[in-house]
Amino acid sequence: MASTATTTSTMKPRMWMGGIEPMKASYGKLMMWFFLISDTFTFSALLVSYGMVRFSYPAYEGTVADFTFSNLYWPIPEKVYEAVPFLHGVELPLVFVGIMTFILIFSSVTMVLAVEAGHRMDRAAVEKYMLWTLLGGITFLSCQAWEWAHFIHGTDTGTVVREIGNGTWVERTIFGANLIENQYGPPAFADFFFFITGFHGTHVFSGVVLNFLIFYRSATGFYDRRGHYEMVEKVGLYWHFVDLVWVFVFTFFYLV
Repeated sequence: MASTATTTSTMKPRMWMGGIEPMKASYGKLMMWFFLISDTFTFSALLVSYGMVRFSYPAYEGTVADFTFSNLYWPIPEKVYEAVPFLHGVELPLVFVGIMTFILIFSSVTMVLAVEAGHRMDRAAVEKYMLWTLLGGITFLSCQAWEWAHFIHGTDTGTVVREIGNGTWVERTIFGANLIENQYGPPAFADFFFFITGFHGTHVFSGVVLNFLIFYRSATGFYDRRGHYEMVEKVGLYWHFVDLVWVFVFTFFYLV
């Protein structure tokens, strides 16, 4: 009996029987990490697919100054993403998407500050930084909505394409992009743009909803009554993941 008791007591510290947190991570944190890992595989598959299709098309071989949109080669990013709100006709390559990226990364900084304030049980600071994080997420989504609208609407001049109609070559002008045709280049370019940026935007929207719930519960004193602000940290993991994924999306779509 004594030997059995000694063996059992010796094994307990090395086994997770439900009462010991492995690596000092709670069940909620572990489940969030599992979800983020699975989501990483999804985004990785999308970006790898984009890369394979991207390099299956020929690249434009002329100078940037002479570039014109065509479905025969992949477009140059700085020629596609050069518009800025309220500056119609002004060409500012990648400036607007750079602003979007800064806003999203800055919201990740405010989320870090909210998590740190939660560790100190500082309710007022959590509310303040969660509000800033909310504003950053909403601003990013608003910018993305404008970018989508501009991408769908297209340029003022459009792109002239030649295609066979009734046995003869005909020319017509395409404005903007959709899932069938694309002014800026091959249709696959627009398909991937809408799907991947839309998929990421859905994650940002979900994060904004979660951040609002955290802000509301903090403001009503829910976490003070619970005795900890761990939920802020768990949602913070998701928000940092969304920001990190955008860095890869930005690199693939806007820089490569």
